[in-house]
Order: sequence, then structure tokens, then C-alpha cells
Amino acid sequence: MSEIRLEPVPGSDVGLKLALSISGLPTEDLEFPGRTFFRAVSSDGGTVGYAGMEGCGDAVLIRSMVILPEHRRKAFGRSLTRETLKAVTDGAAVFLATTTAVAFFKKLGFVVVERGDVPPAVLATRQLSAICPASATIMKLSRPPI
Repeated sequence: MSEIRLEPVPGSDVGLKLALSISGLPTEDLEFPGRTFFRAVSSDGGTVGYAGMEGCGDAVLIRSMVILPEHRRKAFGRSLTRETLKAVTDGAAVFLATTTAVAFFKKLGFVVVERGDVPPAVLATRQLSAICPASATIMKLSRPPI
């Protein structure tokens, strides 16, 4: 497995914005309050990706997760997910939205949920209420990632 460590970065971080833009992920609300972002750093000190989360009462929305193109297919995505989940408060329900990575997240313990089963605070985030397309699949962590 490809080991990484996470370093906090602000939503204004140029590398974060560029990585998300290159991957076609939204950047409109990165600097709004209530969001936390991380840079994923490999053992050699290089940046391999980014991840973020947004607090939603008793739940957390994982967001802005991206592995830089040159580091994909090297198990960094699995490591990034695991490390990001370590920053989640114990007992918080964990959600995410994706348009392309359902199979990947299923392997890590997430299950598809209907919008009606998502807490209102999560649905009210800009990510789910305005930025992500309505066709995005919402997933919830059902077990610790493998």
C-alpha cells in the first residue's frame, strides 16, 4: 500500500484548486467556513492528492477528494480515504457524493443511499444543494474501510 500523511491546507490553496479543476471537480465554495482540507504527501515529500470534509451537525461530508493524475492507480486513493476518515469525529455519520467513483468507494465500505435517507444538514450543504449535479450518487460509510 502507498502510505501518505495529511497536511492541513486552506481552501484558498492554489494546488488544491488546480488539482480539483484539472479533475473537473467543483471549487466554488472551497473558502466558505466549516470546511477542512488536506494535502496528501507521499513518503518522498511530494504531493499526491487532496481531500476535504465539511461538518454537518452529527454528520460529515467527505468532499474534494482527488489524486493527481500522475499518481493514480498506485493505491493512493485508498490511503487518502483512510487517512481522511481518521480526521472524522468518532460517531459521526460519513457521507460523500460522486459521479464517477461509486465502485471505488464501495470497496472501501461505502454504500449507496437514497437522498431521502440523508440528513437534512448534509443535503443543505452547497456541495449537495447547488454544486453537485442531481445525478450524483450519495454514499454513506457503512463499515471501516479495508
